[in-house]
Amino acid sequence: MRITVLAGGVGGARFLVGLRSAYPNDEITVIGNTADDIWLQGLKVCPDLDTVMYTLGGGIDTDRGWGRRDETYTVLDELGAYGFEPLWFTLGDRDLATHLIRTQLLSAGYPLDEVTAALCKRWDPGVTLLPMTNDRVETHVVVDTDAGPAAMHFQQWWVQHRAALPAHRFTFVGIDAATPASGVLDAIWQSDVIVLPPSNPVVSIGPILAVPGIREAVLDTPAPVVGVSGIVGGRPVKGMADVCLAAIGVAADAASVAAHYGARGDGGILDGWVYESGDPEPTSVRASLATTTLMHDEAAAAELARVTVGLVT
Repeated sequence: MRITVLAGGVGGARFLVGLRSAYPNDEITVIGNTADDIWLQGLKVCPDLDTVMYTLGGGIDTDRGWGRRDETYTVLDELGAYGFEPLWFTLGDRDLATHLIRTQLLSAGYPLDEVTAALCKRWDPGVTLLPMTNDRVETHVVVDTDAGPAAMHFQQWWVQHRAALPAHRFTFVGIDAATPASGVLDAIWQSDVIVLPPSNPVVSIGPILAVPGIREAVLDTPAPVVGVSGIVGGRPVKGMADVCLAAIGVAADAASVAAHYGARGDGGILDGWVYESGDPEPTSVRASLATTTLMHDEAAAAELARVTVGLVT
């Protein structure tokens, strides 16, 4: 079976660990969000791609869910001693090696999909990891400041300000001119099932679907599309998806997120939806399943992956 997953960072990566465990002999392709990408200290940083790569490759800091395990911060400390901003984005020494290699290869003219494949050779994630696009796309947030409304990079709002500045809207800068990276549309068209894991629906899955051609491919493919709620009891399991949902006028509950994606045939993309037992039952999707969505360990993530794929296959 060919499984294609549209994924963001921590929640998507943890689900992918379970999916790989549940379907070890199947072909899994991951289309990763790159709208979180940012240039820092002259380096190209791809947080969501790296979180997937490190998690599946066994190098992730499992306590944080992002960054490298056993990390040190000598370079960051030295940058601070020089007063060389920005310092709010924590770049560890091991992690810096990835960004240095990525930036060098990009500067040599290689596209991001080829660079990602080269980086994955070390980590052997057991899936094919593709960026959603090779083009530069950045999520910016319009927020309230003391000086009035202003736009800032998503990472600055998310990491430096901890999403505390009221957000009015999200803009995917560069999205209109972006094209899907090599292999992305083929992965969708040739898939037997497409999965939306419990990634942030606004700033992780949203940018992927906004790349011209990707949403259309998802709608056109005969493969069923099934999603997993990352909201449990009105709160996101990880991160601050509730703040992002509020900014676009969507309530932070599983049924509302399902309605946000919409049902296939009614202008949306979902054929199935998996959500936490006890949360409101979605009425906008024809096939739904209430179960345990918390991924405490690999076994729990694998069971969630099995019931998710099994709902529509």
